[in-house]
Amino acid sequence: METTSTTLVVLAAGMGSRYGGIKQIDSFGPGGETLMDYSIYDAIRSGFKKIVFIIRRDFATEFMDIFEPRLKDRIALEYVYQDIDGYTEGIVIQERKKPWGTAHAVLSAMEKVNETFAVINADDFYGYDAFEKAQNFLLSECTADRYAIIGYDLLKTLSENGTVNRGVCQVDTDGNLTSIVERINVALKDGKVFCDDDKEPRELSLNTSVSMNFWCFHPSIFQYTQKLFREFLRDNIQNPKAEFFIPIVADQFIKDGGTIKVITTPVPWFGVTYKEDAPEVQQRLKELVQKGEYPEKLWS
Repeated sequence: METTSTTLVVLAAGMGSRYGGIKQIDSFGPGGETLMDYSIYDAIRSGFKKIVFIIRRDFATEFMDIFEPRLKDRIALEYVYQDIDGYTEGIVIQERKKPWGTAHAVLSAMEKVNETFAVINADDFYGYDAFEKAQNFLLSECTADRYAIIGYDLLKTLSENGTVNRGVCQVDTDGNLTSIVERINVALKDGKVFCDDDKEPRELSLNTSVSMNFWCFHPSIFQYTQKLFREFLRDNIQNPKAEFFIPIVADQFIKDGGTIKVITTPVPWFGVTYKEDAPEVQQRLKELVQKGEYPEKLWS
């Protein structure tokens, strides 16, 4: 697929249950920037032409009031809502309290995206290198049967303030993803990394590559995801807590013959899983500004 225009889809509808607030719009940068501002800044300078925000209706006005003045003259903006009943084709699960997870969120952007696109979390710092590599892939390599994921070093993605969940990547000798498995309650202890899968501690390799939900997709992913979501709903009609995550779609895509390139970046990821992570995030952003990698005020 030849394309000269790429879109960034930002997953900003999360509930922030561990954090205890709407971290997508909290300020962390020295000029009052959110973490999302840094991702958008990096996306713009690496050549992305449009941003699609996936948000919740209950904070839509507050969200737009923040980002419209900053961005409206810099890049095309679109907003979509991730609703519980979106793309469910009339299937209703009464006990359901929230939308269906990250793959369902991506589906919400279907009407706004016709070009190759990247997907990121709103509350993570990914670094310019990741956006530049994603843009190059989307422009030159991405096809209906070849996607990509940005892989980060596991050790650089842990929190000192509690456990985290991470998508652990298995990669073949050609640099392609063979599987991605969500590992629960990951933490560093005595120089080793452990997770609590099925309530039984499991040690993870220190040089493991993990997903921080930075994906590169062809628009064909929408119809494919819609088909899988239909099957997921049918299988989970009695499970109101079931989650339809992007790795579920990615794993099935690989099984169906597609390839997902793992693009590695040496840039350390950071983010806010817990309130206690905030001071470190603020300090790291301050250091990047002092090094000259970002201006003191992104949108001045």
